[in-house]
Amino acid sequence: METREILNKVKNHEMTVEDAEHFFRREPFEEMGYAKLDTHREIRSGFPEVIFCSGKADEHLLQIFGRLYEENGEVMGTRASQAQCDLIQAVYPQAQYDPVSHIIKMEKQEKEREGLVAVCSAGTADIPVAEEAAQTAEYFGTHVERVFDVGVSGIHRLFSRLEVIQDANCIVAVAGMEGALASVLGGLVDKPVIAVPTSVGYGASFHGLSALLTMINSCANGIATVNIDNGYGAGYLATQINRLAGRGR
Repeated sequence: METREILNKVKNHEMTVEDAEHFFRREPFEEMGYAKLDTHREIRSGFPEVIFCSGKADEHLLQIFGRLYEENGEVMGTRASQAQCDLIQAVYPQAQYDPVSHIIKMEKQEKEREGLVAVCSAGTADIPVAEEAAQTAEYFGTHVERVFDVGVSGIHRLFSRLEVIQDANCIVAVAGMEGALASVLGGLVDKPVIAVPTSVGYGASFHGLSALLTMINSCANGIATVNIDNGYGAGYLATQINRLAGRGR
């Protein structure tokens, strides 16, 4: 729970002062032996802990997923396999899994999404990473517009959606191959552009290294680059920027 939520519960007599005091006196993490859950992360940073599913033992993943859901009333995991989805849904059938982004989550239904972030992909092969960025931002309360398949090989497609892109508080540019989309967008908007290189491409793309180098060497201003295929990191950062834009109004 967030600090404000706890204080409102006390104010509305839904929680006793003693229970609130007990919550704030707890250790800032929960020891599980194989994991230390950062239960105070949302209080410190405004974002609850998210699970990176890949590589986790089945029993560990299941217990972490369940404990974070109990703590926060929602939970999200990234890079989840179909087998991990089946494992979780056997215990939590309400969990939603997207096989494109590999995100599994149980989300609060009454959540409001604010502001605007545009998530753009150069090609359809980049959509899994773009969806990871988009769904991460949505999970954290951001309104997202998806603008897919607008790479530089047919730049007129980008111009057809330019108005919504320029209206956004932040733009996420997801591209493999040579990664030129971020530079093009950087020259067309007055908002921050988060560049996400993907591992899409032929041999000389070096599994995303070519796109990464293009993006960090861009001559356009206002571009920040995250790691190869790091849609989650881009969605998180875009939400931070979107929240700052909302506070400035």
